[in-house]
Amino acid sequence: MTIHNDSRPIPALKEWVAAVEALRLGRQILIMRKGGIREETKDFEVESDSFYLYPTYEHQRKELVKPEFAQQVEASVAGWSPGTTETEIRRYAELAEDILLSSQEELDKLRELHMWTDHFAEERLKWKKTKPLHIMLLRVYELERPVILPIEPEYNGCKSWIGLPSDKLNKRPRRPVLTDEQFEAAVSKVKAALM
Repeated sequence: MTIHNDSRPIPALKEWVAAVEALRLGRQILIMRKGGIREETKDFEVESDSFYLYPTYEHQRKELVKPEFAQQVEASVAGWSPGTTETEIRRYAELAEDILLSSQEELDKLRELHMWTDHFAEERLKWKKTKPLHIMLLRVYELERPVILPIEPEYNGCKSWIGLPSDKLNKRPRRPVLTDEQFEAAVSKVKAALM
């Protein structure tokens, strides 16, 4: 577990609120990344192997997820509005593995292991088609107490990584959402699907 002991911003990866909840519930251990429009390099890069999960509502729509996850998307936006000025940080993640996919055949093998529709997953793969799709396997942790942060202007927009204030997040107690055995079994399932 990485503990940041200085005043530099702590990395956070932006992800849909509903996807973060699916990770918390152990319904999936993976997320997909190709990069945001405002990425500095125009391509997605793993900037840290441990980071907070910053919940986002942008682009999140129930028609982009499988029917069994639609209620989760609806619930995630209840009480939220575009004018919201604060957010809760509740989850932390460690990158177990970054798997690069280049073909539809590989992506199809993971169909049962994530929340997104076939169409949405395919669109992610096809976007910037010369670049691979990152399948990030995450070990997720729940903070014992959520941290409330103001939503700063630099957090907004289509980019994957942001920096959060270290004075608010350093040394926050957390616990894994899956046991070691459960997480190892989930990783094995992903790897077996790709064989």
